[in-house]
Amino acid sequence: MVAAASYSIQATSSVASARVQLKPQSDSLGSSSLSFSSQLQPFSIKSLRTTRQLHLQRVSAVVRAEINSDTMEVDISLSPRVNSVKPSKTVAITDQATALAQAGVPVIRLAAGEPDFDTPAAISEAGINAIREGFTRYTPNAGTLELRTAICHKLKDFVSNGAKQSILQAVLAVCSPGDEVIIPAPFWVSYPEMARLADATPVILPTRISENFLLDPKLLESKLTEKSRLLILCSPSNPTGSVYPRKLLEQIAEIVARHPRLLVLSDEIYEHIIYAPATHTSFASLPGMWDRTLTVNGFSKAFAMTGWRLGYLAGPKHFVGACGKIQSQSTSGASSISQKAAVAALGLGYAGGEAVATMVKAFLERRDFLVNSFGELPGVKISEPQGAFYLFLDFSSYYGSKVEGFGVISGSESLCRYLLDKAQVALVPGDAFGDDTCIRISYAESLTTLQAAVERIKGALLSLQPAVAV
Repeated sequence: MVAAASYSIQATSSVASARVQLKPQSDSLGSSSLSFSSQLQPFSIKSLRTTRQLHLQRVSAVVRAEINSDTMEVDISLSPRVNSVKPSKTVAITDQATALAQAGVPVIRLAAGEPDFDTPAAISEAGINAIREGFTRYTPNAGTLELRTAICHKLKDFVSNGAKQSILQAVLAVCSPGDEVIIPAPFWVSYPEMARLADATPVILPTRISENFLLDPKLLESKLTEKSRLLILCSPSNPTGSVYPRKLLEQIAEIVARHPRLLVLSDEIYEHIIYAPATHTSFASLPGMWDRTLTVNGFSKAFAMTGWRLGYLAGPKHFVGACGKIQSQSTSGASSISQKAAVAALGLGYAGGEAVATMVKAFLERRDFLVNSFGELPGVKISEPQGAFYLFLDFSSYYGSKVEGFGVISGSESLCRYLLDKAQVALVPGDAFGDDTCIRISYAESLTTLQAAVERIKGALLSLQPAVAV
């Protein structure tokens, strides 16, 4: 079966050319076809074949173009690697909410993980000065010496165009076809897809809201095989806000030590957005884990620099150098202007100094408001976040509710569609993060905005009432 997507090709002949939009369609029996139209004569499908290659789906398609009596065959097949990857739901929902807002619909957007604060003035000024001083040319692939020196007190590092790029490069550098990437759920939406891009297999390990969505070491050890290559940890977590305590990380490290082929990718992008008494422990700092760990961090979240696109990967030279090869053949070095701004960010002091502390204080106030507000709703289960700026709430007691004019709320995705339609609040369904019982709410918006959103959500949910007892 063809994945749900659209394709566009440019067909040419000696006398004419046409751009053709193709859309997969499925009938009730599950068979698939491609439909499309052209301003010139119609194109017809010559062949459409689906095969399996390892864990990947390969869709082979050839179209026949007939233009002014000329016939041409065009292979529009995509690689199995691309066919295996799902688009990001967080991006899709954010784009949908933005489109509604632009159309005049008063949507409250709580889907994106983007701080509502401006980049601190000292950081912005450093970027502006870089432009004024002509610091706008290529920089070394690994990042400027000034920036790498500013963070080398902590780890050996490699600067990239955002932490997301660092994660992908790390996965590509260490995984081979058929390897397994161990991912605790709930997970950031891109982890499994990055594994698939590396021709690896994501192995999802469930967690429980009653245990604050923390990985059970016994479950981890039971799922490890000779194919297990990479364990991905995220603390503080997106989407749950959970923070791994040092004792639990030490237990996980002991398991990793017993499996010589297993590496760890530690995503620490929310390191400085943490609420006392919780504390952050970098996995690479644990005994024996430096040589086994690739640490990802960046500037987007703590410093409100999402648009500056700057992150870094830290770890042993052997792995970091491999990631550098990938970057040198893809994006090359990160923005020179962003790197100057990042140096200024690191100069604000430990954990971002007062500028970041002010933002964290506001996030904490918002978290407490949301936890208290949703705690008043029947049937809602809550795990109080200890870091980041997300609340991952269990709304599964409302599944099965029938809504006139809407239908049955069957899971997190349909509940989010209902809330967008009824309450005009954009949220992200938990199935995007590997847990369909929950919905993610980003509180990277003002308290006033969150108060309005809660009132809308409560009104929409109270008209449902829980469908099952909890």
